[in-house]
Amino acid sequence: MNERSALRLARLSDALSRGGSLRLHDAAELCGVSAMTIRRDLAGSESGLQLMGGHLVRGDDPRYAPVYDLAAQQDRHAEAKRRLCEVAAARIEPGDTLFIDCGTTLMPLAVGLPHHQSLTVVTYALNVADAVSVIPGVRLILLGGVYHGSSRSFADEEVGVAVRRLGINKAFLSAAGVHERKGLTCFHFHEVAPKQAAIATAARRLLVVDESKLGAIRPVRFAGLDEIDEIITNGGGGGEGVDTGMPGAVEDRHDAGR
Repeated sequence: MNERSALRLARLSDALSRGGSLRLHDAAELCGVSAMTIRRDLAGSESGLQLMGGHLVRGDDPRYAPVYDLAAQQDRHAEAKRRLCEVAAARIEPGDTLFIDCGTTLMPLAVGLPHHQSLTVVTYALNVADAVSVIPGVRLILLGGVYHGSSRSFADEEVGVAVRRLGINKAFLSAAGVHERKGLTCFHFHEVAPKQAAIATAARRLLVVDESKLGAIRPVRFAGLDEIDEIITNGGGGGEGVDTGMPGAVEDRHDAGR
């Protein structure tokens, strides 16, 4: 790496020192070079900067952590997730058909579903299916496909079609990142199709996230905040990059667009 390249990267690292991201185009303008030059600078260095979805970020910023491990996430914010799922469970009515997303956030909801209420659960997550399969009176629809161990979930090209054939009363969704401008993001591309299909199909869309997700941006965007009807979180203050407008644990977004 030559001296000019090193100076450019140092300038960009300084610009990102307080967190956040920088569009590749803006990074190039800041340094007075082309976007391709910035790409070459990054490829030829160990600067700690990385491109993510057309944005330049610092690799040591925990909000842009590139790796998700479900086992490692299992115990993180466990008590907060349990309390949030108690709030979410209060939205369930007898006879509902529910979509329950993958990940660890919604596991307390799956485990604690009420018995003998003629519920139907639609999921593509193996851990959710395992929990639901032993609950009396709950019918399970497990969406199949190729299994992804990182998220313990299945993916298939026709998953969106399968979900849209169903009548879903409530979709309980999780996200690895919630940002006011960038919307809802996750770590894996294979999660996008079932999440988007559930959002398009469900009569009501509920996002359940603990405060560690607020202000974060992950690699894959799947929806905007305006596509959610209700946000259930313990982050009443919103967090950097997201303004939930919540006085407490719940924001009811009755005017959210479909």
